[in-house]
Amino acid sequence: MDTLKPKIADQVFAEALATRPVLDQIANKWSVLILTVVCTEPARFNAIKRRLEGITHKALTEALRRLERNGLVSRRVITASPIAVEYSITQLGLSLQKPFSALFDWAVQHQLDVEEAQQNFDLLNTKRSEAVQAV
Repeated sequence: MDTLKPKIADQVFAEALATRPVLDQIANKWSVLILTVVCTEPARFNAIKRRLEGITHKALTEALRRLERNGLVSRRVITASPIAVEYSITQLGLSLQKPFSALFDWAVQHQLDVEEAQQNFDLLNTKRSEAVQAV
């Protein structure tokens, strides 16, 4: 963020500007994962659900609607029997591929560092709690 001019950086945090809702929409964990799934080829709803362990039917439906509303995925109804719905990434969605790849690479590279920081924090918090209870 050092490269952003201060006025631009301040605007990113302003509640009234459109950047906040946009970040809320695309930075959601399911959105990132869904876009990653449909990035290489279109996928049907159930195929996406199977790839994303832990996502509920409702959460996937809401995330796909949000992504479609924001122009990041397109939805196509396949009228063959049985009827199916297929999702594919749009050109706008593809423009997120590079930043998402960088974020994924960072997560892989720093996963152990984050886990270590969490363990240190938890240990420190446990000691703090024990000290407060001893008083």
